Amino acid sequence: MPFKTEQKIRNFGGYLLKLSHDSDAVKGRMNINLYLPPQAENAQHETIPVLFWLSGLTCTPDNCADKGFLQPWAAKKGIAIVYPDTSPRQAKIEGDDDSWDFGTGAGFYVDATKDPWKKEYCMQTYVSKELPQQLFEEFKVLNSKRVSISGHSMGGHGALILFLKNPGKYKSVSAFAPICNPINCPWGQKAFVGYFGSVDQDTWKENDATELLGRYKGKLDVLIDVGTGDKFYKQGQLLPENFDETAAHLGIRGPHYKMRFQEEYDHSYYFVSSFAEDHIEYHSQFLF
Repeated sequence: MPFKTEQKIRNFGGYLLKLSHDSDAVKGRMNINLYLPPQAENAQHETIPVLFWLSGLTCTPDNCADKGFLQPWAAKKGIAIVYPDTSPRQAKIEGDDDSWDFGTGAGFYVDATKDPWKKEYCMQTYVSKELPQQLFEEFKVLNSKRVSISGHSMGGHGALILFLKNPGKYKSVSAFAPICNPINCPWGQKAFVGYFGSVDQDTWKENDATELLGRYKGKLDVLIDVGTGDKFYKQGQLLPENFDETAAHLGIRGPHYKMRFQEEYDHSYYFVSSFAEDHIEYHSQFLF
């Protein structure tokens, strides 16, 4: 079995499993958290839906599991939650620990194409392909056909691009304070120059949610929450209006499309935990 259970913690009637496993995609050992709701213990012939949660810059698999307050609502609905890491941890590339917004803890959920990052920094392949394949093979109680995705900040960026790049793979998508247009903000530009190079503009656009909207077929349903007191929103790092205006211009906003600006909320897990119930409820409409 590829996963080693490091801890098994009773939580809201279910279990939070702290797991580790070897990844070919990132060439090293990775940690994840897996929340199994109470329904997982009682499921004899039923399988349970899964929500992948992608965390933001500097985060580990523990941050949202500890502070995001998703588990109580997932326990009520019977939804499992997967919390992957945000980057490789064993790459030891020169410069990967020099700044908090690039390298370790800042994989941006992309597959790097530039040396020296392209060997290990393949987080898109890891999160969307390798990790779910291994999880569904080992944890038979998880339903591989009922999967949704969500995330915060850099993880909101990851959730949006993975949903848009993989039609039909995820039943629904939501995001808290996502980096919606990375090719036009400092965080995204720094990451994309590092992982793709400054001349590879096509790959930049292939990993930008606002740019990807132009290729999306059909109506788009998404729940996005942004706090008006978020300093990164005020600094122009998130650019949700660009995403919203593009979706409106293309006429692809579906009946469950929601872009909400929450008065005075910031960028923290206080914000995430305040609207966690709404996001779990939103995904349950599609997962069940």
